[in-house]
Amino acid sequence: MALREAGNGAVASADRIALFDAGFRVFFLLAPLYGAMAIALWVPTVLGWVTPSPAVAPTLLHAHEMVFGFAGAALTGFFLTAVPHWTGEPPLHGAKLAALAAVWLAGRIAMVAFGAFPAGLAAAADLLLMPAVALAIFRPLLRAKAPHNLMLLVPLALFWGADWMMQSDFVGWTDGLAARGARAGIDVLLLLITLIGGRIVPSFTGNALRASGVAAAPRTWPTIDYSAIVAMALLLVAEAALGSGRVAGVVALLAAFLNGLRLAWWRGERTLGTPILWVLHLGYLWLVIGLALKGLAAFALVPETVALHALALGAIGTMIFAVMSRAGLGHTGRPLTAHRATALAYGLVSIAAILRIAAALATAAFGALLWASAAAWILAALLFVGVYAPIMLRPARPDGPPHG
Repeated sequence: MALREAGNGAVASADRIALFDAGFRVFFLLAPLYGAMAIALWVPTVLGWVTPSPAVAPTLLHAHEMVFGFAGAALTGFFLTAVPHWTGEPPLHGAKLAALAAVWLAGRIAMVAFGAFPAGLAAAADLLLMPAVALAIFRPLLRAKAPHNLMLLVPLALFWGADWMMQSDFVGWTDGLAARGARAGIDVLLLLITLIGGRIVPSFTGNALRASGVAAAPRTWPTIDYSAIVAMALLLVAEAALGSGRVAGVVALLAAFLNGLRLAWWRGERTLGTPILWVLHLGYLWLVIGLALKGLAAFALVPETVALHALALGAIGTMIFAVMSRAGLGHTGRPLTAHRATALAYGLVSIAAILRIAAALATAAFGALLWASAAAWILAALLFVGVYAPIMLRPARPDGPPHG
């Protein structure tokens, strides 16, 4: 049996299953697997082939599971990976990580089988995940003695609050909050893309261009950066408080303009030969497009579902696959080069978004376009899992970093 020296000095088997060594391993596999399953279950429902539980509107349940199930798993994996990297603390692992994965799984079972459990119990199972994630990262953040790091708990609290808005409707405590909760959950993810993507996209691009000897470097403008972040935060507040009306539409158009200015200076045209870089620019481009469409939808110029899927499938979906693939390689000591199947998966996510937008606009071909979009998304997820399951299940390479 092959052995290597682990990061903590212990001897570890290179053949053992490493799924619960670090959060990105388990949650970056759960996210695409569940994302594929959720879409496979949704399409027959929307086409009327399957009769769902009457307790919750199918569209709301679909939105909930893609935002708080699929994206929630990816967000959990990101925070469990980023916080140890930023603080130098060891990652959550072993039985505690397995228990956190079980919490996520319990929430998914409760929602997929909604109606088989008391509504309050299903809500509790689903709402437990974000507090558990916050608890897992709180002590490392506190021990790092950098109080500003605790601000990372804010997006988790906002995401949990958006989930609560949906669950309060599902349980029957409120009426009419679920749709706002879904939009708020999406907006929290978009705010994180603006915050974190606004740092990593130009940074990673600049590093790669310098390493290849290219003189043209990405440029950033602090005033534009801060304004874009503020605009996204205002959009979150406007949609949570007022819904998707004209106020939110104007803010969305402003956010689209500001984020478009940022993207224009990041030298994305120089990354076209490097999939693991251009996918970051593509995800940010979808953010700009989706925000512009959201603004137009507020004035009834395009259907709102067009904007929602440009943002959810295009921006959030692309960025999730981009970050999962990069982290999976980097944190296991592998070269930051996307496999051809991974690059194909990147493209399929955008194809899925385009086809879903087309389905909303071409009602005569709705069913066929919906199936095509679903097939592209599911294939992208399965390609990702096919490439990354061996990476996530095996320990880090001997020449790689010691964390996970």
